[in-house]
Amino acid sequence: MSVNGMDEQRCAEIFERVRRAGPEGEVEVAIQGGRSALTRFANNGITQNVDEESCEVSIRVQMGGRTARASTNRLDDEGLRTALRKAETLARVQEEDAELLPMVSSTEAGAAVALDHYDEATAAMGAAERAAQAEAMITVALREGLNSAGTYATGESYEALFNSQGVARWHRETTAEASITMQATDSSGWQKQNHLRAGEVDARGLAEVAAEKARRSAAPVEVAPGKYTVILEPSAVVDLIGFLAADFTGLALLEQRSCLNGRLGAQIFGENITLVDDVTDAGQSGAAFDGEGVMRQPLKLIERGVAREVAMSRGTAARVRRSELASILPNARATGHGLYLPNETGEAAVNLVFKVAAGEAKSVEEMIARTERGLLVTRLWYIREVDAYEKILTGMTRDGTFLIEDGRVGKGVRNLRFNQGVVQMLRQVLDLGVPARASGEESFDMVAPAMRVEGFQFTEVTRF
Repeated sequence: MSVNGMDEQRCAEIFERVRRAGPEGEVEVAIQGGRSALTRFANNGITQNVDEESCEVSIRVQMGGRTARASTNRLDDEGLRTALRKAETLARVQEEDAELLPMVSSTEAGAAVALDHYDEATAAMGAAERAAQAEAMITVALREGLNSAGTYATGESYEALFNSQGVARWHRETTAEASITMQATDSSGWQKQNHLRAGEVDARGLAEVAAEKARRSAAPVEVAPGKYTVILEPSAVVDLIGFLAADFTGLALLEQRSCLNGRLGAQIFGENITLVDDVTDAGQSGAAFDGEGVMRQPLKLIERGVAREVAMSRGTAARVRRSELASILPNARATGHGLYLPNETGEAAVNLVFKVAAGEAKSVEEMIARTERGLLVTRLWYIREVDAYEKILTGMTRDGTFLIEDGRVGKGVRNLRFNQGVVQMLRQVLDLGVPARASGEESFDMVAPAMRVEGFQFTEVTRF
C-alpha cells in the first residue's frame, strides 16, 4: 500500500466512480500524490523539519474538438462529481480545436513497462533518520571550522492515469536528496546528490567534498576575463544542458523557436557528443508513460554530434506529418513525451542521458593533468538565456572555482561571469567523464559527465 492508502487498485476504483457519474464524451482521470519530507539546517544546526502528504485527482473531458480539465483533492463521490461537472462546463465554452485528437486508445498507447523506482527503506525514513544525515554533514563542518547550511529530503510519490478508451497506467517511486554549502570567511564549497534510493546518497561524503572546496578556495585570487579551457563538473554541465533540452521537441521546431531549426540531420556538435532520452536508464527517474498515457520511447537526440530525433506528443506528431517538416522527420510519431492536456508546451525531453564509450571516458583528475592552464568549475548559477538560436547563456561560477596550472589544481579564484553558447561549447569538448546521475540548481537531474572544454568565454570578474 502506498502513501495516503493509495495503490493501483484504489486509483482504478476512483476512475470507475468518475465513469459512473456519467461524463459527457470521453473522460481521462489523472491521480497524483505522495509524501515529501525535508530536514533543513543552517549555521551548523537543524532549523526545520517539514512533512507533507498530498493527493490530487484531475479530470479531463473531451467533447468533439473541445477539452478541459478540473482538479480536486476530495476523493468522495460528491467531490469527484463536482470536479467532473466543472470540467464539462469549461469544455463547453472552449473554442473548437480541429486538430484535437480523440483520447488515445490502449493499443496506440503501447504495452505497460514496469520500472523499479521504489525503495521500501527510503519510503520508511522518518525525521530521526533525516536528522542523523543532517548531523553527519554538520559534524564535518564543525570539525573543519566551517559554517554549513543545507537540506536532507526524502519522499515517495505515485501517479496513475486512466481513460475511457482503456488506458490504465500506474507508477510509484521514492527519492532522497542531500544538498550542502560550506562557508568560510571568503570562500565556499557546495555539493548535491539525488537518487531513488537513500542508500545511494552519501551525505557525509558530500560534506567532505564541499568542505575541501571551501578550504582550498580560501583567499581567492583574481584572474582576467577571457577564454579559458575549463573543466566543468557534472553539476555545471547539467545546468547548461538543461537550457538545450526544450529545443529537442517537435512543437519547438513547428514554432520556429528551436536551435535545431534548419539543423536536424546536420553535424552541429562535436563527434564525441551522444545524448539520448531514456527513462529506463539506471540513473533516471520518472514514469514510463506521458501525460496521455503513451509509453515513453528511447530517443537518440544527438548521435556523434548529429541532431537526430526530437520528442513529440500525439498532437505534435500529427501536425509535423502535415507540415514542411514531414520531409525532415518522415517517421514523426508520438514518442511518449507529451504533457497533460490541455497545454501550450506540447512535450518535453526530461530523461537525458549522455553516452560515452568506456575507452573514451576520462576522470576529472586525468582532465586536470591534461590542462596546461584553465579553470575547474564546481557549479554555475543565475543562468539566463541571451540568444535562443545559438543558446548563448550568461551566468556565474560559484562555490568552488579553481585555477589549473601545469596540470595541477592551484588557488581558488574569484568567481567569473560567463557568456557562452551551449551549441558552440558542445563543439569544443576535449574530454568527457563517466556519465552519472547529477544534480544542479537551475535544471532537472540528468545522467551527465564532467567535461573539459576549450575556449569557454568569461566576460568579467564578480565581487566574491
